[in-house]
Amino acid sequence: MAKKKREILVGTSSWTDKTLLASGWYPKDAKTAEARLGYYASQFPLVEVDSSYYALPSEKNAALWVERTPAHFTFNVKAFSLMTQHPAQVRALPKDLRDAAGEKRTVYPRDLDPAVIDQIFEMFRGALMPLHSAGKLGTILFQFPEWFTPAPQNKDYILEAAAKLPDYHIAVEFRQRTWMETEEHQRWTLDWLSEHDLTYVGVDMPQGFPSSIPPVVAATSKELALVRFHGHNDENWKKKGISVAERFDYLYSKKELKEWAPRLFELAGEAKRTHVLFNNCYQDKGVRNAADMASLLDDLI
Repeated sequence: MAKKKREILVGTSSWTDKTLLASGWYPKDAKTAEARLGYYASQFPLVEVDSSYYALPSEKNAALWVERTPAHFTFNVKAFSLMTQHPAQVRALPKDLRDAAGEKRTVYPRDLDPAVIDQIFEMFRGALMPLHSAGKLGTILFQFPEWFTPAPQNKDYILEAAAKLPDYHIAVEFRQRTWMETEEHQRWTLDWLSEHDLTYVGVDMPQGFPSSIPPVVAATSKELALVRFHGHNDENWKKKGISVAERFDYLYSKKELKEWAPRLFELAGEAKRTHVLFNNCYQDKGVRNAADMASLLDDLI
């Protein structure tokens, strides 16, 4: 019997992080946004757009990303904060929606009329259509906050959110440990995601916090399996007064990567595509680990 071919794409959760730009990883002549994306795409087949969490993406940028990358390059895109129950800065909203926030500087979804949230979903969907039409859109990453528990209304919300983006595939990452705290919880969560063909995002991250999810990997969608590596900077994970980048200041050892590679290879046998993303995007640590992991997986494939 022929060996099943496994499609595994490896990349990082950003290509424009300031500490990466300052690290010297990019060639000296890659001084423009176009040149940097072009160089990144020559090294990896996959990237995650993280900026879309902080502000809605634009159709213009999506079209430029299509033009500046090879035919088979893939973008995963992180859902805008208000789409995942997180707060957003009002200044990050499109100008025609800011009046809906009144005098507030920061808003939660509950502060806005449901019709405004629907508009946000529609604007997000429309902005990414160039990527989708070009076959370069992988999945929309819904990373939910710590207070997003496995309550019935939250399960309903996930399904409602997916229904608002009918053209796109949805991947779900939890940051509340009760979704996966025990084997029973894991079974319930994974079965429920499988029932609705939603990708479970496996994570490797610091443990011992309310936001900690155990490093479980599972294919809950036939289309896509996904694992994100956040590192193990336990000391800074919840430390106040540090930058987001500093939380992810962690370089995986070769030993750690070798332990993970067979698990990822096995996971890839359970879905059409498997994405592996390194979110330890402090300086060049994420790209170094991604390159090493890609090499390990190539040896297995």
